[in-house]
Amino acid sequence: MSKIIPLSEAVAGNISDGDVAAFEGFTHLIPHAAAHEVIRQGVKDLTLIRMTPDLVYDQMVGMGVVRKMIFSYAGNPGVGLLRRITDAIQNGWPQALEIEEHSHAAMANAYEAGAANLPMAVFRGYLGAGLKEVNPNIKSVTCPFTGEVLAAVPAVRPDVTFIHAQRGDRKGNVLIEGILGVQKEAVLAAKRAVVTVEEIVEDFDDVHPNVTILPHWTIAAVAHVPGGAHPSYARGYYDRDNTAYLEWGDIASDRKRFLDWMRLNVLEASPEDFATRVAKLRVSS
Repeated sequence: MSKIIPLSEAVAGNISDGDVAAFEGFTHLIPHAAAHEVIRQGVKDLTLIRMTPDLVYDQMVGMGVVRKMIFSYAGNPGVGLLRRITDAIQNGWPQALEIEEHSHAAMANAYEAGAANLPMAVFRGYLGAGLKEVNPNIKSVTCPFTGEVLAAVPAVRPDVTFIHAQRGDRKGNVLIEGILGVQKEAVLAAKRAVVTVEEIVEDFDDVHPNVTILPHWTIAAVAHVPGGAHPSYARGYYDRDNTAYLEWGDIASDRKRFLDWMRLNVLEASPEDFATRVAKLRVSS
């Protein structure tokens, strides 16, 4: 059976209420289309994991999809606060949000530990930091060889990870170029992985041998969704839509305006709309 299926089927078959889910991308290749499909399908009670949550998690939290968020630094890059996440934490709208905040280093190490099937990540960190005072999942261990006291956090093992990539081939292998963040580790750490891609190709015979390729046996489903990272960017396909990030601050600051925007651009939209949204953007070099 082909792993290349419509996004609606990929989401329906791989995420359920109450799952632990990661939607990863670090300024680049953020899987907005996949997150929007999760919202449209009415999935609830998720625990979301991500380094640097931005607009896409603000939207999911504001639509009542999320019970808990495990993350490092949340914000609208270059703009400011994430208004829907702030409203959920401070006012419980549309529902209360539990948070577990870590440093970037902790999240990166936790993903690597999950990918290696280890129970925890051990690293140098949190020295003098206040997060360990409010996060009971930040522990310390003593190295049995040197006696050094090190930080320890639980490994990240999502039920499902969603990422966006440039290309998938007919067998279900996925190619990623440019800034990776922790996409590779997030896929390898997960029980299931769904990837949206800009295009489907026959093979990767013409690419540099050092590009990142996720083999088909690590992927549950691949969906062809051109523009699926918008408003973030996809190297070689389209640039970051800076205007969309600037506008989001005003959109998300008012509950009614937020809900109206989500109805028009998510609930009544489709994955095919993403191609239209990036058509005006310059192709990245």
